[in-house]
Amino acid sequence: MQGPVGIKRVLSYCGLLSGNGSLKSAYQFRLFEDFMLQRLLAEGRPLLADGATGTNLFEVGLNSGDSPEAWNFDHPDRIQALHRSFVEAGADIILTNSFGGNRRRLALHNLESHARDVNRVAAQNAREVADRAGRPVVVAGSVGPTGDLLAPLGPLTEDEAVEIFVEQIEGLREGGADVVWIETMSAAEEIRAAARAAIKVGMPFTVTASFDTAGRTMMGITPDAFANLFSSFERAPLAFGANCGVGAADLLVSIVEMTETHPGATVIAKANAGVPQWHGAHIHYSGTPELMAIYAGLAIDAGARIIGGCCGNSPKHLSAMRRALDSHKPGPRPDKQAIVAALGPLAAPAAAEPSAPRARRRGRESA
Repeated sequence: MQGPVGIKRVLSYCGLLSGNGSLKSAYQFRLFEDFMLQRLLAEGRPLLADGATGTNLFEVGLNSGDSPEAWNFDHPDRIQALHRSFVEAGADIILTNSFGGNRRRLALHNLESHARDVNRVAAQNAREVADRAGRPVVVAGSVGPTGDLLAPLGPLTEDEAVEIFVEQIEGLREGGADVVWIETMSAAEEIRAAARAAIKVGMPFTVTASFDTAGRTMMGITPDAFANLFSSFERAPLAFGANCGVGAADLLVSIVEMTETHPGATVIAKANAGVPQWHGAHIHYSGTPELMAIYAGLAIDAGARIIGGCCGNSPKHLSAMRRALDSHKPGPRPDKQAIVAALGPLAAPAAAEPSAPRARRRGRESA
């Protein structure tokens, strides 16, 4: 993004130029923030995204069944403290507490009429922490699924989903989010709806999916097919990748598949800290900070540019990842065998393929 030509190209990409080539006035005061992620990516170093929101809020009083998004109003001090702990651990990117901030999810808590305000305040809470960090920290507006299946399998049309996401994203923009962070998606139609909404609002966006069902999303999308979705979009995401899922090893296998067929892409890896295990009434994730540090190094070698943690990742996990990224020396591109050897067995391996395709795959793996 060097020089006036490069800046105009990015402005045009984000829909911020008027017909005569001038900057749309409504966005002038947001110019520098809107492109913070792009500027950090241009530095060439791997970026560290934050850790878990929900599982860390459970540690400070959130109860199962409560709305985490309501805490943006009820306990802004605890939300900001979590953001601050991730910044202090070295995060370059913090996600707003708005994963379930669309009106369909908020309806479960009778908050659907406040969707825009919920997201605005969520972004303000993160923005306040980022602006006091003393270094550039990206505020990523978290946008999760609606919780509904889209037509023809469910009640929601794609156009209706677009408007639901527009409402959420407008609130995030008003609160100061730099980029829309579409995450934990599983259906192509909903991914497209969220992307269309970000484009309609004029925000840059990223997309991650959860490959938690035998190497696919719940709706059957493979990592390679997911990466190919964006070629038909009006604008491509700044980055795409995988988050959540069933453990760090499984997620990295998905990342390897994406980067194998899209080696020049900016890819996100945001894995859970192992797999969840119940200890009495408390849920515990098996991945230690040391294991997640190993994961972070492998993620770089697999081709990821943005690395972080999802469920179960505490500030201690993130600090370990920060140290791993800063001290990393490039290694060979990992294959499935190397990933399993370093992180443990896959929790939900891909289903066995028919005989002939399986033989061909073995040939590629041994090449």
